[in-house]
This record gives sequence, C-alpha cells and structure tokens, in this order.
Amino acid sequence: MAKKQAQAADDRADSAPNPITRFIRYVEASKAELRKVTWPTLKETRKATLAVLGFVAVMAVILGLIDLGLSSLIKTILS
Repeated sequence: MAKKQAQAADDRADSAPNPITRFIRYVEASKAELRKVTWPTLKETRKATLAVLGFVAVMAVILGLIDLGLSSLIKTILS
C-alpha cells in the first residue's frame, strides 16, 4: 500500500513539473520531431502551390457564376 502511494506521488510530481521544465521538454521534443520531417523539394512545393492556386481560381469562377445566377433570380422575383 505504501509503495502505491509513493508511486502515485511520484507520478503526480512527474506529470506536473514547473513551467520552465515543461517548456524545455517541449522544445527538445519539437527539435526531435523536426529532425524526422522530410521536407518537400522546391519543385514539389511549386507544383503544390500551383495546384492550390488553380483550384482557388476555378472555385472563384464557379462561386461567382452561382452568385450571379442567384442575384439575377432574386432581381427577377422581386421586380
């Protein structure tokens, strides 16, 4: 029973260290994760950017046409 209480106290102490220690652990873990990242090449980045810009342009046209059509419909109904 005493061992369980001592372990529970240790677990609570480890789970809530002071903010500076938590920040240091966070920075260290972030650095470790960034080392694992496979960054895209410049060519891949350009392709992805162009794909996003193309999609945005197409959606802007589609939504503009829908807006124009609905505006015309509302004007026709109200006049």
